[in-house]
Amino acid sequence: MWIRLLRHPWGLLALGLAIAAPPAAWACATCGCTLSADGAMGYAVGEGWRLNFEYDYIDQDELRRGTNAATAEQIVDQPSIAALGGGEIEHQTLNRYFTVGVGYSPNEDWNFDLRVPYVVRPHTTYGVQLQPFEPSETAPDQLSSVRVSGLGDVRLIASYQGLLSTHNFGLQLGVKLPTGSYGTAVKFASGPNAGAPLDASLQAGTGSTDVILGMYYYRPLSASFGAFVNAQFQAALLEKQNRPGDDFRPGNATTFSVGLRYEANPKWVPQLQINLSDKLRDQGALADLPDTAGSVGYLSPGISVETLPRLRLYAFVQVPFYSNLIGYQLFPRWTASIGANYAL
Repeated sequence: MWIRLLRHPWGLLALGLAIAAPPAAWACATCGCTLSADGAMGYAVGEGWRLNFEYDYIDQDELRRGTNAATAEQIVDQPSIAALGGGEIEHQTLNRYFTVGVGYSPNEDWNFDLRVPYVVRPHTTYGVQLQPFEPSETAPDQLSSVRVSGLGDVRLIASYQGLLSTHNFGLQLGVKLPTGSYGTAVKFASGPNAGAPLDASLQAGTGSTDVILGMYYYRPLSASFGAFVNAQFQAALLEKQNRPGDDFRPGNATTFSVGLRYEANPKWVPQLQINLSDKLRDQGALADLPDTAGSVGYLSPGISVETLPRLRLYAFVQVPFYSNLIGYQLFPRWTASIGANYAL
């Protein structure tokens, strides 16, 4: 759905994203953070080094399909693929991302940004249940649990903003590296599924080397307001298959953000973002083919604050206003992001 936006002139203008948040692992169609932290902080044109830390909280605790909430009974009796005769009743996925970033600008034209995420992800599920649905299938003794904890997939993005003398239009090229655990590395620790591998989409990494293409544009609208627009396209180019059966390719993902910043007082900058995301199906033997694609939209109010010279803090809440998920997926009712950026 959102890909059609890119056919509009404004969409073409925003064909990439300088997003600082780490969508390193997609536990559903849109459960990586879609917030544009670069837009939140304001795009820098000065020379030198910058340090960044961000914490993202994403609690997927609502079953959804299409644009509506779903029930365990629907998953079993109206499965995504009728021939399966049932489906998996997931319970909750709690994602916490801790991301450390280092940025360097040798001049006003170039910026290089490295992001290293650490992923903490407890997950619970009732497992695959066959028709007909029985309430006992969601009893506590049917719950299986697992906890993912470790390095996620590292991202490196180079930005060039020397096309205009105002340095407010940038192009980006980046890569996501397969540094996190992937495939069948992490297995369930308790419950009926103990010893079985966790879904590939829930591992700390995807096992793929991805290319990232981006573009952003920002400008003042008046003495008090500024605006930005950006987008990102990410696609897997190579997949690691170091272990038998590690056949997984994450679906291509497109994100688009537009934001408005109130800059009357540069020390306190309230702002509002609209973040849109579209993801295609995962592929491969380990992929959950019917339940990994979809489109979502978030409304994201927040603020950035200068607390000390060269140190800015920011905090945002994301509230979904639209979701159209393919198959049955766990979805967050809200997400939160806080961060700090220090210019050396």
